[in-house]
Amino acid sequence: MTSSPDGRPPAPARQGLVLAALILVAAVANLNLAVANVALPDIGRAFDSSQTALNLIAVAYSLGLACSVLYLGALGDRYGRKLMLVLGILLSVPACLLAAYAPTDTVLIVARFVGGLSAGMAYPTTLALIAALWSGPARTHAIALWSAVGGAIASLGPLAAGFALERFWWGSVFLLTLPLAALALVMALALVPAHVHETTEPVDNLGGILSVVLVGAAILAINFAPVPNSGALVAGLTVLALAAVVAFVLRERRAANPLYHLGIASRRVFWVAACAGIIVFGSLMGAMFVGQQFLQNVLGYTTVQAGMAILPSAILMVLIAPRSAKLVESHGARFTLLTGYVFVLLGFLTMLLLWREGIGYWQVGLGYAFIGAGVGFAGTPASHSLTGAVPVTRAGMASGTADLQRDLGGAVMQSIFGALLTAGYATAAAAAVTAAPPSPEITASVQAQLTKSFSSAATTAEQYPQYATQIIAGAKEAFLQGDQWAYLAGIVAVLIGAAIVYVFFPRKEQEQRLLDEYAATDAGS
Repeated sequence: MTSSPDGRPPAPARQGLVLAALILVAAVANLNLAVANVALPDIGRAFDSSQTALNLIAVAYSLGLACSVLYLGALGDRYGRKLMLVLGILLSVPACLLAAYAPTDTVLIVARFVGGLSAGMAYPTTLALIAALWSGPARTHAIALWSAVGGAIASLGPLAAGFALERFWWGSVFLLTLPLAALALVMALALVPAHVHETTEPVDNLGGILSVVLVGAAILAINFAPVPNSGALVAGLTVLALAAVVAFVLRERRAANPLYHLGIASRRVFWVAACAGIIVFGSLMGAMFVGQQFLQNVLGYTTVQAGMAILPSAILMVLIAPRSAKLVESHGARFTLLTGYVFVLLGFLTMLLLWREGIGYWQVGLGYAFIGAGVGFAGTPASHSLTGAVPVTRAGMASGTADLQRDLGGAVMQSIFGALLTAGYATAAAAAVTAAPPSPEITASVQAQLTKSFSSAATTAEQYPQYATQIIAGAKEAFLQGDQWAYLAGIVAVLIGAAIVYVFFPRKEQEQRLLDEYAATDAGS
């Protein structure tokens, strides 16, 4: 077995089993991330939740992950990545149980957030270990498999959740990962090596706390922005996020051992890949979030049908990711990223132009197929470029950023999509109520229920069966106006991301020169 330029072998012993264990651990996080979306209509009916509460249930897991990955990645680099991985799997068990049996939607939001923290321990650590154990083309292919299988499991999660919802209550979807978590724990303990290329430097705890505050405050501000009478809360969260950003930058510039090395983060390959990944993975999560509600609320799909509708996305991710690795090696990350962006853009255009009431499945499948192909192409180069641009002792920083791509991207895009969906739905529903003939039964309370969310409108329709047809028709029309706003936001985000990659990301030869320079600089420091 030959060694890489940094003296490491290109792959560990029993590499297939080790990679399978890491992918399985990542699968626990991916599946927990995905199962809630398909259950949102049922959850909304069970708790009479507002659209904002549903948005928070969907985004709370990503929020917990996104705000913790940088800090937890650094702790793993210092105190043991395998230890962090095992602790994350263990914490996921009570988080799943609390979510499954939550008595209120508020408790469910808290449980989802705790589940996100558990994934913040385990999920980024899997990529950090791949970066530490593999090098060269072997690392690229390992990342491709990690990205493809993880993305596919995230896409298959709604299908598994759909089958559970057909037979059990809404909370059953949160129990699906428990057998997987047990198997992942056994494999991780038996197969994953401990203390591989870890650092002995102290952890910047203050920087870690600031990173949690700035990400958490920013995402919550986006989610509460469309909520009536929440201006003061949104302003406070925004100020807190901005203050935390300033404090975080100042801290990282002065800290002897910064949590997030700003010099490394400013490397062109690193920061462009980070921005590119945020938009790509965020697009996937945003499309799944709005799409599941569209399929069930507007098209009337069952939970199983809604889960099966996503299969083209999962299949194409698995098929394309290995080819994406080869494309990165032959044409570079820039070309591969842009290819992925083209497909994601086609996906959002399909949703914007074709997703209407009464459409056939081919329009639905086409939109998901484009999104899956785009993530399949772009996922590998986004993660590969991050891990290639940092020293192996800071693999936690690269893996934390790679995970931040997925989870900050997912949280931000779901938050933006959810905010626009909420605002668009409320605006259209309020206009429909105003235009309706006056009726003593349409009280202020009933109006509030009709404009609260689709689920609340459906519950109101059951209470007033004589108006059920009109209420559901109006709610569908309002939802369709809201999701159009969301898809337009997705198109704008993809175009911005593609422009950043096209202008700033180096072409293949220059990218390799820069990576060699980074490696030489890190070896000499």
